[in-house]
Amino acid sequence: MKHIFSPYRVCPLGAHVDHQHGLVTGFAFNKGVDLYYEVTEDGSVHLESRDYDGIIDFSMRVPTLIRQKNWGDYARGAKYALQKRFKLAHGIQGIIQGSLPVGGLSSSAAVLIAYVMAFADANNIQLATMEIVKIASEAEREYIGLNNGILDQSCIALGQKDHLLMLDCDTDEYRLIAKPAKMPDFKLGIFFSGLTRNLVNSDYNLRVSECKVAAWNVMAYEGLELKSFDKTFLRDIHRTTFNKFRDRMPARFVRRAEHFYSEYKRVRDGVTAWETGNLKWFGELSFQSCESSIRNYECGSPELIAIYQAMRETPGIYGGRFSGAGFKGACIALCDPEQTSAIEQSIRSKYLAQFPQYEDTFQVYFCDTDDGARFIS
Repeated sequence: MKHIFSPYRVCPLGAHVDHQHGLVTGFAFNKGVDLYYEVTEDGSVHLESRDYDGIIDFSMRVPTLIRQKNWGDYARGAKYALQKRFKLAHGIQGIIQGSLPVGGLSSSAAVLIAYVMAFADANNIQLATMEIVKIASEAEREYIGLNNGILDQSCIALGQKDHLLMLDCDTDEYRLIAKPAKMPDFKLGIFFSGLTRNLVNSDYNLRVSECKVAAWNVMAYEGLELKSFDKTFLRDIHRTTFNKFRDRMPARFVRRAEHFYSEYKRVRDGVTAWETGNLKWFGELSFQSCESSIRNYECGSPELIAIYQAMRETPGIYGGRFSGAGFKGACIALCDPEQTSAIEQSIRSKYLAQFPQYEDTFQVYFCDTDDGARFIS
């Protein structure tokens, strides 16, 4: 039986800007999705999940049907995106399982990458890593219906242990920057609020549209030729041009653009902080990123904001922010490994004092960076 491990990801800097072709950073870490499977010669796909009820059955040899609105849609989405490029004759019979609760760690992207890799393997299709990224992203946008960029898929596929990924979502150029020897060690703290969220049914897609409307407004004021909505990105507009017209725009669109431009600078500063081993500065930039997400991007449930505020008050945490879209889910933090027990106790007590109803579902994990999606021998 073959085995693919597809890790979850965290984004310390560069949140909510990949869909506007911004700069992003991220880590893959040592929790994720395991897919165990065998190849079927007749093209049938039979999947079971250790996390969700029901059995998924379909054929690789017929056109992909519309979404069924169950967990099997991610397998169908991977088939959909691959089928646009290749003839698929063989399927898989397998079992899939996640190692952490759903919410904020891009489990959907991890699942999609695992299916893309398995279906390609079953059909003897050789894919470069960036091809896997693009196919999985296309499946999520066109089949699942989430208008995201390539941050999640890139971290999951390209990640390397003890390296920071910096990706330019406009050119697809990326760097994997090794952790400097003089940088203090850290653990990734994962703090689950107890809530789960579905991005397709959240305000995620609305925020993407608001960013594009901000870009459209500036282009119109400047007298630039307007592009179609799907080809319009804030990255194509210099900040000085935006500043010329910001006072003419509705405040909500100004805030969305302000987050993009400030996050762009934070990523550039964050790369410098990382390269020089300055974990304190890097962490503070991550805190600032979360502040902008709250004030300018206007995401963050009361639960996540409470965790974030507790993180800012807790010794041993260098920095952190919401993970994922920030509407429910989790917060992540860069933590001193010598203080993990005290950190967990502090966050737990502060959070549950405000939200005691989550006592049974609030969870804390401390993880390490890891390599990207791969076959396990």
